[in-house]
This record gives sequence, structure tokens and C-alpha cells, in this order.
Amino acid sequence: MTDAAAPTVALIDDDRNIIASLAIALQGEGFVTRLYTDPEAALKALAENPADIAVCDIKMPRLDGLELLRRLREKSAMPFIFLTSKTDELDEALGLAMGADDYIAKPFSQRLLIARIRAILRRTEMARAAVSEYGEAQTPAEPMLRGRLAMDPDRHLVTWSGQPVTLTVTEFMILEALAARPGVVKTRNQLMDVAYQDDVYVDDRTIDSHIKRLRRKFREVDPEFNAIDTLYGAGYRFSDG
Repeated sequence: MTDAAAPTVALIDDDRNIIASLAIALQGEGFVTRLYTDPEAALKALAENPADIAVCDIKMPRLDGLELLRRLREKSAMPFIFLTSKTDELDEALGLAMGADDYIAKPFSQRLLIARIRAILRRTEMARAAVSEYGEAQTPAEPMLRGRLAMDPDRHLVTWSGQPVTLTVTEFMILEALAARPGVVKTRNQLMDVAYQDDVYVDDRTIDSHIKRLRRKFREVDPEFNAIDTLYGAGYRFSDG
């Protein structure tokens, strides 16, 4: 992170009142904030100097949040949360597919948003911890191998049949939880506990959305991918057969 004691949150929304209110709440929780009402200015600034995490509205003039994220992902893997209307399920799906780490539907609780920010920053820091401490000289941990799947938690690398698959931190942790015990069913609540700690509320649809994105990403590498099974009414399981 930019500063371990004071993570930086970029707030991007053309509504000044929303980001001003969020900034006050975040600063009260010890965060440093950077505010942008112009998405094009935000893109330029964050491409040159990423924040620790960005919170961005989807519906904005000239450059919407989806396009901003698409362009930003060409230069940065900075964690990203979308703010979206409850009716914008298509935008939500597109945002997560493009590499957003999470979304929160408006109207939202500032307390919930702050909890989600903390959860994502914590997961990101855990994923970086070994490399940030030891650098490239670190001896990598043995990857987890499950059939054609290989996962290297230290380096946040995933391959399927030797082909790289790019996952967000949240997607990585969900897949890791499933692959750790092939054949064992994980309920949605168990996957929520893995991906969203500290009693952060997430509804079932969020986990389902991440599973859909995982399948889509693996099918881009292997159209026949079917290693993540849905057991209706129970949850999900990984099959390495």
C-alpha cells in the first residue's frame, strides 16, 4: 500500500455531494482520500499514481466507470469497487468481468462500504505479503495442483492446462477455497466467509456473480471447462477429475 498506516482511497463520482460525504466518513476512519468529479482526470491521475483502492460510480458523463476501468486495467491492477444502481445488473456483471473486485448497490451504507474497502485491502495485502517482504529473491511456495489447475498463492498466479488465467483477489480466494478440497461442497455462506471477513454482509448474488466470472475466464482458455459444479440448494464444489 501507499502507506500502511493510512491507505489511500480514490473516490470517483460526478456527484460532488456523494464523494464529499464519503471522504469525511473515510477520513474519520483513518483513510487518505483523493476526490475526482471528472472521470477523465481520474483516469490520468490514477494511471500515473495509483491509489490503494478506488471507489467509482458507473453512470458518469463523457467517460463512464466501465470504460474508465477498462482503460485503467491496461496499466494498473489497483483494487476497484463499483457503485451501481440496484437495477443495473448488466453493468454489474460487465464491471466484475472487466476486473472490478466488488460492487455496492445504491443507496448504500457508508459503514458497509468502509467494511468492504477494509476487506479488499486486507486480501490484497495478504496476496502481496510474501513478495513485498522478500522481493524476487523469495523462494516460491509449492503451487497447489488440482488436475489441470495450478495456483501459486505467493505470486497470485493461476494456470489451467499451462495457460494463465487472470483473476481478481476475490476470485482467487474463492477458487482457492473450492480447490483446496476437491469434491467437497462449499456453501455460499462459507465462500462469503472466505472472501468477505469481519462480518461484512454480502448477498448470495454476489458469490454467484463471482462464480460466473470464474467460469467465464476459464472458458476463455478452455471452452470445455466444467470443474466448478453447482449443487442447487447446497453450494459449489471443485472437481479435478
